[in-house]
Amino acid sequence: MDQYGQNTIGNGAQIFEPVILGFPSREFLGKTKYPGTVIGNNAVLRTGTVIYCNVTIGDNFSTGHNVIIREKTTIGNNTAIGTSTIIEGNCAIGSNVRIQSMVFIPTNTEIGDGVFIGPNSILTNDRYPPFGRPELKGPVLEDNSTIGANVTILPGVRVGKCAAVAAGSVVTKDVPAGMLALGSPARFRALPKEMRRS
Repeated sequence: MDQYGQNTIGNGAQIFEPVILGFPSREFLGKTKYPGTVIGNNAVLRTGTVIYCNVTIGDNFSTGHNVIIREKTTIGNNTAIGTSTIIEGNCAIGSNVRIQSMVFIPTNTEIGDGVFIGPNSILTNDRYPPFGRPELKGPVLEDNSTIGANVTILPGVRVGKCAAVAAGSVVTKDVPAGMLALGSPARFRALPKEMRRS
């Protein structure tokens, strides 16, 4: 394992090489003493995982292969990140979250507890690329929301508590709590009884 900065790894970690922890962000390039990665107990880090500096992760965390987690990100307990997923910097991710393979999560995204994100989903944070104006603002996925496969969510969109987004949808505006969004652009309807989460 290659380590940069000052890292802390809890008990019971299983690390499958190669893994990189505490990789320096731009502000720490060429430096050695800076906050690295903090990971709780019982982590499973699979080959190709790269976690940058200033990242704090709770207990029972796991990654698939080739996962990248950028600086100043926090992740709660019992969260799993799928293969080839990229999480950019300054993100807040809760506990009991399941992020499937090949998901892109941009800077300044907030993900609550109990959220599920299906494979190949793309969250965005730049309404007028490549300018970053007026500001980079990622989506907010509230507790127990469900995002299907191949979904695109536009910058600053809020997906409400226990809401769901159907596979392949493009979400351009806020999804009310407990509702289903589907289509491109997504429209809202009542969530089927069998899909409801409390």
